Amino acid sequence: MSSIKPQIHSAFSFETQEEVLDIPQKSKPLLIGIPKEMAFQENRIGLIPEAVSVLVANGHEVLMQSNAAEGSRYSDNDYSEAGAQIVVDKEAVYKCPILVKTAPPVEADLPYLQMHQTIISPLHLTAVKKELMEQLMAKKITALALENIKDENQNYPILRSMGEITGSAVMLIAGQYLSNFNQGKGILLGGVSGVPPTKVVIIGADIIGEFATRNALALGASVKVFDNNVSRLQRLQNNLGQRVWTSVLEPKILAKQLKTCEVAVGALRNDFGRAPIVVTEEMVAAMRPGSIIIDVAIDRGGCFETSELTNHENPIIIKHNVLHYGVPNIPSGFARTASQAISNVLMPLLVQVGDQGGLAEIIWQQAHLREGIYLYKGALTDLYISAKFGLKFTDLNLIIASRS
Repeated sequence: MSSIKPQIHSAFSFETQEEVLDIPQKSKPLLIGIPKEMAFQENRIGLIPEAVSVLVANGHEVLMQSNAAEGSRYSDNDYSEAGAQIVVDKEAVYKCPILVKTAPPVEADLPYLQMHQTIISPLHLTAVKKELMEQLMAKKITALALENIKDENQNYPILRSMGEITGSAVMLIAGQYLSNFNQGKGILLGGVSGVPPTKVVIIGADIIGEFATRNALALGASVKVFDNNVSRLQRLQNNLGQRVWTSVLEPKILAKQLKTCEVAVGALRNDFGRAPIVVTEEMVAAMRPGSIIIDVAIDRGGCFETSELTNHENPIIIKHNVLHYGVPNIPSGFARTASQAISNVLMPLLVQVGDQGGLAEIIWQQAHLREGIYLYKGALTDLYISAKFGLKFTDLNLIIASRS
């Protein structure tokens, strides 16, 4: 059967259609609330005074609860001079359309939260409760998770900064607890001429592991790194710019290295759910007396079988004559540095939100930010939370596409 070619009549005329442009919304002033965190030993603040002054200069208002930043060693006067309004009343702060928090929303926040409010805070997937999520959905909340904020280079700037702080702090903590004054072996974490270097084993080669390795090497320690992902070990070598002893997680090799080390760091974690336990109690019992374990994966259950959750006031427990450090929120112990790192990301983001007319406009224009949204006007847009609690999942991309 011969194909019939289409005929074009001379009377036909073709005209180009007008291009439909996305007209940006007008900028609008924001009212941002910063409440005082009640979470245990949460000392960070989402916006430092210098960031507040930039926001105020751009026409926005910042309402701050009195003493909200005392944990980061900033005073109310620092913020009032930057242009923030300081109030004692917690309810007044919670009436702001945008809340900036450094701890996840909790049940105590619910009576104060407003309908259609926007919350910028951590999420902490392991601590999320179904009842809380349902009530946030009922209030049509839009929520942006700090740890899931992604930049245009597909990196997680806040998550990386907190990892850098934790990794750097680990070696300072280890050095402190190896001294005689803290029940340690009396060993200096560093290289001294004529004295064998301190042995450090690091489990996990992500950002925390990389910065822990970097600082241990700078102090002169002998470092051995384990991970269950060869590409992460390769990336670690490349980022350090030098060869480091590395190995995949093979139990006999790991047990042998733990037996002779003074410091063991657990920085291995899964993307979701519990951290894998890779060091058994038998391995810990074989370690040298006075050595120290720092399990930074403790917020996900820990990767040492003997690890237990501790806090900044009582950070150490001793098992099998080995010191265990199990504080989950290490950056909060270096709150001013951590606050500056968080603020460096949030301040430009909030300026953009104001310039482009709201958070909805930002995530319409910048697709990379959508991953950080886990609630959008009450719709649950996080697949993991949906699967965990059996709540209805809504694809944020479809919500955004429906507005065009």
